Amino acid sequence: MTGSSTQGIKTVLHPVSDLPAAKAVYAALLGVPPEADAPYYVGFEAEGQHIGLVPAGGPQGMTSPVAYWHVTDIEAKLAEVTAAGATVKEPVRDVGGGRLVATVTDPDGNVLGLLQDP
Repeated sequence: MTGSSTQGIKTVLHPVSDLPAAKAVYAALLGVPPEADAPYYVGFEAEGQHIGLVPAGGPQGMTSPVAYWHVTDIEAKLAEVTAAGATVKEPVRDVGGGRLVATVTDPDGNVLGLLQDP
């Protein structure tokens, strides 16, 4: 199979109902304080992974964790996975600093994230 490869899952976002309570639990779990700490997002960097906490039902409308596959060309990867049968849930958008994200669903409805760093 040809096409662009991924750089693996490096980012996982978790919807949470109580951001301060979740922040304490994840800080204890990961052993590091958050690098990003805002009312709409808390982000941790631990062992090459980015773990993000977002208010459930917030702007992303997340109801379960989403793993983000890092890719070098998000538009090409989005075209490849949709041609293979995935359905676009959220089209490509810039979430700040040139970081692009998109989500698709697989044939069973599982949400898969794509992320391209600038």
